[in-house]
Amino acid sequence: MRNSPPNPHSTQNRVPPVSLLRPGIRSLLSKGLVFVAVLQCGFTISAQTASQAWLKYHPLSKPLTVPMRVSPLGQSLLEQTAAIELRRGLLSLSGGTPLESGPNMIELGTVQELRKQDPKQALPSLEQDEFLISAHRGDLIREIDIIGGSDRAILYGAFALLRNLAQGNDMSKVNLRERPAMSIRWVDEWDNADGSIERGYAGRSIFFDDGHVREDLAPVGEYARLLASIGIDGCNLNNVNNAAVFLTPQMLEGIARIAETMRPYGVRVSLSVDIASPQKIGGLNTFDPLDPAVKSWWTTKINEIYSLIPDFAGFTVKADSEGQPGPASFGRTPADAANTLAAALAPHNGVVLYRAFVYNHHADWRDPKADRARAAYDIFHPLDGKFASNVIIQTKEGPIDFQVREPVSPLFGGLTQTSQAMELQITQEYTGQQRHLVYLAPMWKQVLDFDMRAGGASTPVKQIISGKSFNRKLGGMVGVSGIGQQAWLSSPLALANLYAFGRLAWNPDLTSEQIADEWTRQTISNDPAAVRTVTKMLMQSWPAYENYTGPLGLQTLTDITGSHYGPNIESSENNGWGQWHRADHDGVGMDRSVATGTGFVGQYSPEVAKLYESATTTPDDLLLFFHHVPYTWKLHDRKTVIQYLYDSHYDGAAQAAQFVDEWTSLKARIDPELYNDMLPRLQYQAGHAIVWRDAITQYFLKLSGIPDAQGRAGHYPNRLEAEDAHLTGYKVIDVNPWEDASGGRAVNCDQNAKQPSCSAEWTYNAKAGRFNIAVQYFDLQGGTARFVLTINGQPPSPDASWSADGMFPTTRPHADNSTRHIVHNVALKPGDIVRVEGTPDRQDPAALDYIEILPATSENSGHS
Repeated sequence: MRNSPPNPHSTQNRVPPVSLLRPGIRSLLSKGLVFVAVLQCGFTISAQTASQAWLKYHPLSKPLTVPMRVSPLGQSLLEQTAAIELRRGLLSLSGGTPLESGPNMIELGTVQELRKQDPKQALPSLEQDEFLISAHRGDLIREIDIIGGSDRAILYGAFALLRNLAQGNDMSKVNLRERPAMSIRWVDEWDNADGSIERGYAGRSIFFDDGHVREDLAPVGEYARLLASIGIDGCNLNNVNNAAVFLTPQMLEGIARIAETMRPYGVRVSLSVDIASPQKIGGLNTFDPLDPAVKSWWTTKINEIYSLIPDFAGFTVKADSEGQPGPASFGRTPADAANTLAAALAPHNGVVLYRAFVYNHHADWRDPKADRARAAYDIFHPLDGKFASNVIIQTKEGPIDFQVREPVSPLFGGLTQTSQAMELQITQEYTGQQRHLVYLAPMWKQVLDFDMRAGGASTPVKQIISGKSFNRKLGGMVGVSGIGQQAWLSSPLALANLYAFGRLAWNPDLTSEQIADEWTRQTISNDPAAVRTVTKMLMQSWPAYENYTGPLGLQTLTDITGSHYGPNIESSENNGWGQWHRADHDGVGMDRSVATGTGFVGQYSPEVAKLYESATTTPDDLLLFFHHVPYTWKLHDRKTVIQYLYDSHYDGAAQAAQFVDEWTSLKARIDPELYNDMLPRLQYQAGHAIVWRDAITQYFLKLSGIPDAQGRAGHYPNRLEAEDAHLTGYKVIDVNPWEDASGGRAVNCDQNAKQPSCSAEWTYNAKAGRFNIAVQYFDLQGGTARFVLTINGQPPSPDASWSADGMFPTTRPHADNSTRHIVHNVALKPGDIVRVEGTPDRQDPAALDYIEILPATSENSGHS
């Protein structure tokens, strides 16, 4: 999202001069740290600010219901941060009302500070991150107290007060007491030392560049503000792959700067570590975790870290997975490796988050009993109770890999003597990569609320990972964030997922709709129509995406050996990655039953296993994850599997088109810059949903031989294929996989041709009228091709000429880069010549798939 234009009437950034700040804050400022950016105008110091997300503090249309004067009792860094945040937020929310003088105030303090101030005062007993916000009114004074179990809790309370005010809530009689459900509330950043980000879709790293920590850490301070505002207290900085370099002395000195930048907001840093670091960078000839020299190396290295970063949080470990080295090389277990690290971290109160994402990616796809889904449970369940108390097993929410829908990982119910954290993905690796609107909170809520029935008792996942079910002190949620330099997550509405992650880690009993409403009010508008429309769009987006990608538990059907973005159904078959769907001429789905399949179902408790063991009792939305059934198998609504695949893909694409109409209804109600930023993203999504729809339905139509009862799949009466046009300079090519093009083929500009551009021409022979003409083309990396649509040699409108300047993942014509441009309200009559001219540029050959001519009715925006 672009920066919003500064409001000349806003006083959001009026803050106390440095001379009036507490000594601890002045000390930080004197070091020239990024905290300056927190105190001064973020618009000018840092191009990327927290105001681009939900910390906008739009002026309210009614007076504030709280005092404006802020009085902190303590002088700690975090209390001063809380006071500054409150002053900033109150000034902005009030539209610039001057700070009050006199007795009315918001008082900040810890329980200990308040008790010291008034030993006779009755005060609650608060946990470390717990806060209480309470209002008091006397004859001459109006006061709101924010009391914390710690200074960080005061900061959380300050943000909670501002969050409620920003939503227009009356806080004059507030009595709000909250504590986080989870002790571990971390984000994982998969940033590399060179500044790239694995599975990041928002530009380059805000932490690293060219092998070192960036000089400009202003965005890091802004990011810490965002994290603290939703209760996130830990940030794991680097990629779980290729992590050894981050333990070198030079890098650790830079990471100490990052820690100092995030410290004012109570966010502790941690690192992903390569278990082979003692050998890779330490000069040892082994990394066997039980070798005394290896243990000594880790102890020395960890002591070095804490000498630089006293509040260092700990390590995240990926080992024995996808080529990463691990303890199995020496016949050791994950417990052996984790406990070696834990022993060295324990004196410093550090923790180890050991990822359960361990599996064989060279599995034999021909073996009907092979099953990647079994791996985490098979490896970690036998080790239950053997991990040190400061080790947390970090388990993905499903047994595969962040698919659009998976069952809950059975490992959550299989570790009763080991602390656990659930790993979620905020960055949309398999769910549209922030090019598609997909609000993930409803997916996460289904996992959090799922009852594992461990030991025959009620054990929802949220209570297992919080430690309540099995009396564990540690546990929580970890979100793979993927934030970058392009407006955090690139797409404005994608930030709802980061917000939702933090809110659910704090309180997993919140509903996804409640969170969407909160986020919309703070980020976009309190206008009732805007709140209602955006919340509706968010809530409908995950079901829509699932419908037009991989429903019924098929996983996402994306290109798993490549970009993880566009459709490529067979990429998940005939290889060792284990994301098989076992589709053939007669049926589809993977048999994971105990009776006839891989036995995966048996990893669940008996009550849950009973639900999934039979295809007749398995919920339809997971049917094909657990069972191989014929295409004519009838779902619980009596619709066949194959017809559901056809219908869901058409329904999902239609919903994506509806998002465009819903967004355009808000044009006069929301910020114009936000509106203009998001509109083309939603238009692109509507077009790409058609690419998905056609690829999946064509594939299963051809494979099964069973036609769509409604006659849609494989039949496109309004399309004119490029390969059937009169071509000049273009040549016909086969697209791979074939389903990624409308007819399995497309046209490319012949690089050996002498003319600078190519053209495809069709003669229009249908009824006269006005139409929307959709041009489906491939926007390849490495160049910016240009296109122009003409009717009888003349462009019908200014939008009939455009550039292929998107940034898509693939360098050949493929569904990843198949893109739709619509020219609206074009007059056509029989005999007209419709022509598309493409001008290639470098590696972009102006590849063309088809045009589609649709009536220009109010109900049809050009997305068929």
